[in-house]
Parts: sequence; structure tokens; C-alpha cells
Amino acid sequence: MSLLYFIVQQSMYFSIPLLIVALGGMFSERSGVVNIALEGIMIIGAFSGTLFISFFQDIIKGQPLLILALLVSALSGVIIALAHAYASINMKADQVISGTAINMFAPAFAIYAARMINSARNSNGTQQIQFNNQFHIAKVPVLGDIPVLGELLFQKTYITTYIGFAILIIAWLVLYKTRLGLRLRACGEHPHAADSVGVNVYKMRYIGVIVSGILGAIGGLVFIIPTTTVFDATVAGYGFLALAVLIFGQWRPWRVLFAAFFFGTLKAISSAYSGIPFLLSLPVNDYFYKMLPFIVTLVVLIFNSKKSQAPRASGIPYDMGKR
Repeated sequence: MSLLYFIVQQSMYFSIPLLIVALGGMFSERSGVVNIALEGIMIIGAFSGTLFISFFQDIIKGQPLLILALLVSALSGVIIALAHAYASINMKADQVISGTAINMFAPAFAIYAARMINSARNSNGTQQIQFNNQFHIAKVPVLGDIPVLGELLFQKTYITTYIGFAILIIAWLVLYKTRLGLRLRACGEHPHAADSVGVNVYKMRYIGVIVSGILGAIGGLVFIIPTTTVFDATVAGYGFLALAVLIFGQWRPWRVLFAAFFFGTLKAISSAYSGIPFLLSLPVNDYFYKMLPFIVTLVVLIFNSKKSQAPRASGIPYDMGKR
């Protein structure tokens, strides 16, 4: 059982950020805007969040510091998302090219800014942002004592795990139980029909992209916190993996949850296989485990592409003057 607990807990560290970022991409594409800039948004979110923690970790302690850092990340995500939204919606630029530009800009900006800030703070000029991980929760009171479930979900965890599940529930409620969600989905499927009944397609698409920016940036920090204490201007391709999760999850919240845990478990195995005796005993090169999540991603997408049910108007610029 201890091995099962270990695998599940490690999977949480990788699955939750995938879930959050993929849900962000879902809102954008459901509104009709393809957002492949999730990788860049994650990097900007992780950069701003870890930088905030680095500056204030001696003043603010524990979970309040992490919550504030998540809010800072979300704000940075809004700024980047607005750039993508303006290019895609107002300027009617190619959405893939706009997203690619952000993916190229984000790591360069993070490296440059980190070096400038570190040079001013301690004269070393490195691109790494170091912070203290004071956010680990050894055991949640009361809930951590529940047999089996307590050790699986409420021990050796982070508050970001519960934030991820809360975002999932809220995303489902907003998308399927509110007028906003109905209008958002309409703009991604039949924008002309939505416009004909008075729905502002531009506004709905802005909302979708902004939500994707918020969740993408939060997901960037959520990915960094449990895995390292040094941010080095990268999220290891997790934004692209989140796109695969979104496609595999067919743009639906609960399917995205399943896909996130499927890929997250593979990523956990690739990162923590040395702690699994059975895998460690196999005559397999270390690099195979590191490649495993991405190999499986390609295979899954190949077999899943024929059943893809992407929003019909996703990626197609909308002109309100044309019907």
C-alpha cells in the first residue's frame, strides 16, 4: 500500500497543474480562440509567482504567501492573455502564430528579467529564481486520519491540490450551468447565430482567453512549487502536454480530469521511477522513462484524432460586420 500512496501522491504533483492549464485552454477554445500559448503563459505565471515568493518569503509565511503568489501569477496571466486576445480577436491574426510568438517571448523575458533582478539584488546575475518551499502540508487535521483516503489525499500534499479540484468544479458549473457558459459555448460553435440574438462574440471570446490566461499562469506556479525550489525559465513542455490533455479530454471538464491524471501518472512514473522497485529492476534505460509521457501523448493523439470534437469555430476569426 505504501507504494500505491507514493505513486498517487507523486501523480497529484503533476496531474493538478495539467488539469488547471488544460481547463484554461478549454475556456479559450470553447469561446472560439485557439490558445497554444499555454506554455508561455505558464512560464510567465511561474516567473511572477516565484519572484513574488522570493521577495516576500521572509515577511509573509506559509499558505497566505502561496495564495498571494497565485494571485500575482493570475494577474500576469491576464496581461499575456490580453495580448493574445487582441491579436486574435481584434487584429484577426493567425491564432497559432500569435500563440507561438508568446511561447518564444516568455522564456526570453523570464531569463532577461531574472538576470537583471538578480544582478541588482546580489550581483550574481543568474537566471534562476530561488525560493524556500514552506508550503508542504504533512497532514491535514482530521481529514488526514481517514483510513486509506486520508493518506492518499490529505497527507504529504499541497493546498494547490484542493485548489485544482475546486477550479474543476467551478469550471463545470460555469460552462454548463450558467448563462455565461452557454454564450461562451455558442460563440465557439456558431458565432453568427450567437451574434444574431444579441451576444457580443468579441466580449465572450475575450472572457474565454482571459480565463485561460488566469488558469494557465496559476498552473505554471502550481507546477513549480512541489517539484523544485529554483525556477529556471522553463516548465518542461507542460503547456504543450496540457494541450494534449485538452484534446484527449475532448474539451469537456470531467474528461479533461481523467486525461490529466492519465498523463500526470505517466509523468510521475518518469520522474520518480527510481522509487518504484519493480521499474528500477527492469533492464530499461533511464531515458525511456523520461520519454514515456511524450511517446504515449503522440500515440494517444494519433488514435484519438478521428474522434476529435473540437468546437466548430475554434481558430476561425470572427468579423461582426459579416453574416
